[in-house]
Amino acid sequence: MKTRGLIFGFLAGLAIVAASGCQRNIVRAEPTSVASPPHEEPLPQPTAATPPADSEPVPVPEPAASTPPPIEIEPQPAPPRPRPAPAEAEAPKPKPDAPAPEIAPQLSARQQADATRRTTDAVRVAEKNLQASTGKRLNASQKDLVEKIQDFLAQAHEAIRANDWVRAENLAQKAQVLSAELLKAL
Repeated sequence: MKTRGLIFGFLAGLAIVAASGCQRNIVRAEPTSVASPPHEEPLPQPTAATPPADSEPVPVPEPAASTPPPIEIEPQPAPPRPRPAPAEAEAPKPKPDAPAPEIAPQLSARQQADATRRTTDAVRVAEKNLQASTGKRLNASQKDLVEKIQDFLAQAHEAIRANDWVRAENLAQKAQVLSAELLKAL
């Protein structure tokens, strides 16, 4: 009998501990929000129509005031801003005119030589194909292709001057592919 009482006491204690919940993850109710009353449209006022000459004038009922007048709340002044410390005020601000540094992968000498060769080859082919279209009558889509090729070539030359051979090669290949499409369309 005594063991039954101990087991019952232990189980009751365990049930109390289990029912109390986790102390680390306490769930709190969200505070209630104060919503402004819904905006009610005023009822349209009936317009007085001219009654026929033989009828009696009908009195127009006055609309009852259904909403109380709005309560005016005085705005509270904003708290004063703390003044910056003298060191913060004198700190030089970075100039936004400075261009962002460009990130380019570092190539070994052999990789750079290969990228240089592939880039110059692609630029030559694209320029040669572009030259084949000069003097010919082009439709709107062909003129658009010519503009895109010229843009890619200009960007490729800019990347070459910046010594960004990966980007230059990518742009030159795009120009070459578009110039091949242009030749097919001619």
